[in-house]
Amino acid sequence: MAPSVLHLGLSGATILRDGRMERGDIAIEHGRITDEVVGKHKLDMRGYDILPGIIDLHGDAFEHHIAPRPSAPFPLAIGLAATDRDAAASGVTTAWMAQCWSWEGGTRGPDFAETFLDALEAHRSSILTDLKVQIRCETHTVDTQDQLIALIRKYGIDYVIFNNHLDEALEMARTNDPGLVKWAARTGRSVDEHSALVKATLDLGSQVPRYLCNLATAFDNLGVRYGSHDDTDGSTREYYAMIGAKICEFPTHYSAASSAKAWRDPVVMGAPNVVRGGSQSGNIPAVPLIKDGLCDALVSDYHYPSLPQAAFALSDAGVMTFADSWALLSENPARIMGREDRGRIACGLRADLTIINSATRQIEGTMANGRWSYLAGGLAHRLTETGAEMRLAAE
Repeated sequence: MAPSVLHLGLSGATILRDGRMERGDIAIEHGRITDEVVGKHKLDMRGYDILPGIIDLHGDAFEHHIAPRPSAPFPLAIGLAATDRDAAASGVTTAWMAQCWSWEGGTRGPDFAETFLDALEAHRSSILTDLKVQIRCETHTVDTQDQLIALIRKYGIDYVIFNNHLDEALEMARTNDPGLVKWAARTGRSVDEHSALVKATLDLGSQVPRYLCNLATAFDNLGVRYGSHDDTDGSTREYYAMIGAKICEFPTHYSAASSAKAWRDPVVMGAPNVVRGGSQSGNIPAVPLIKDGLCDALVSDYHYPSLPQAAFALSDAGVMTFADSWALLSENPARIMGREDRGRIACGLRADLTIINSATRQIEGTMANGRWSYLAGGLAHRLTETGAEMRLAAE
């Protein structure tokens, strides 16, 4: 494992701390934020903003690094390394990769999920970002209950989201959507074979309620946080809330988000939705939900760079202050996942930092647990110069 920065002082930056952007200093020691200690190596950070590291609760961009094209998969070690760099370059210090647990099989099936988790464990020592896995559990995978619970125990999975894409598949078959051909090809099936599988899976519907309740009981016992994905209306959100699936991820209609808030359940939306001005799939825009206080966290979804850009977009549009918009990326996600050791800049917490050039708004540095996971531009040059000065002084 790459060593943490042992002793480092960052001075003169504008720091987001306690909900305010103020000029100040940060001291880092053995991977933690600490009080200023005389003798620390000091780096002049004037002209930079230092923010809490981004915590991404849901991202599937890793799929593109693992298989840039459906017919061109790469070794998982290469895909994980690329995901690590992609996340770090966007200021992400903790990220849950959304791995499917689906009746579809292939790279979205249970067997691949275990293979993927094995690879992550094998290469964790070389990964700088705190990469974790969220299991996206299809509701009709009723015959995998024991396998899923065993996997969660084995790998310490702490986050599961329920979703159901059967209705989407049925609609695509009804309308002869060309996307169905691609979907089937991705799993190595013909359209007829894929459609038959969809129908057979749909017939398992009567077993789904008991399956989800059994999983909910197991998750509660294991300390797993869980929720639902793409809730279409308030009644759907209420159904999941009643079984303990409290996190409302990507509600597709206003009523679902409103119901989540009534149940005091956190709502998660995609940062690309904010940056692009709407959902790429035609669902509800994120900004109106944010304006109405119905969104608690933003996630990368399919694009890591959208995370910091969404914070700037919200503050520039006057939707909220920059400090509040950045909280959607850091403090709030940490609270949702019960991660009290990160998400804020405070003494004793992990040194997870996103460093932005104040003039260009470009991320030039990311630090995860006191380790530099990304350096670029003027900050890299400044750090190099500081290192040279320290060596000369020692000589």
